[in-house]
Amino acid sequence: MEKIKTIVVEDVSLELKGTLSIIRNDIPEIDVIGTAQTERDFWSLIDGGAQPDLVLLDLGLGGSTTVGVDICRRLTAQDAGVRVLVFTGELLNERLWTDVLDAGAHGIVLKTGELLTRNEVMDVMSGKRFVFNQPILEKLVERFRKSVLDESRQRSAMITYDIDEYDERFLRHLALGYTKDMISELRTMPFSTKSLEKRQADLVSRLFPEGQQRSVNVTRLVVRAIELHIIDPAGLEADD
Repeated sequence: MEKIKTIVVEDVSLELKGTLSIIRNDIPEIDVIGTAQTERDFWSLIDGGAQPDLVLLDLGLGGSTTVGVDICRRLTAQDAGVRVLVFTGELLNERLWTDVLDAGAHGIVLKTGELLTRNEVMDVMSGKRFVFNQPILEKLVERFRKSVLDESRQRSAMITYDIDEYDERFLRHLALGYTKDMISELRTMPFSTKSLEKRQADLVSRLFPEGQQRSVNVTRLVVRAIELHIIDPAGLEADD
């Protein structure tokens, strides 16, 4: 097998030494053809004729968390054949992970757990996308599990309280601060203000037990809908 020509981008000298040690001891297929500690160093290598098969890319360069994303986006745009595997200590900045994947990265390995292994490198070089190590996989599975449970609760609530798409849309826009007059003007809500007042009263009767219905205002109705998982506060978006 031909060697995998690789550039390692890492701004912390100690961590660069550690990464090179991992490669030397555990991933003999890699041939490190250059290292870069700054964005300028990296593009100097590329402009000087370096043609890597793989770029092992840290994200936080020189205190900036966006430089790595910028490198990835520009590199994959000008050379679709190069593989980018992110090796980063950005353990909590999940938005940064999505940004670099959108920029064309083929995988992300967090600097925790097993660190970088031969498996991730070979998976990326074989053409796989979304290659992750165990710590990030655990986070993804937990997010997936929560999403599935939330959707299940919402479906159950829709059935239990006989909620249709207009009820959900009405409650969602109330949660966003829309008045009934404003909601009646939405293209997706073909109801008059008076009809919406009746719908609100009907929702109160369905979502609250007798004895609590008389004092329910819009805010309490919205809070109740959130408590019952009818609407998701993390997914509140207005209709066009």
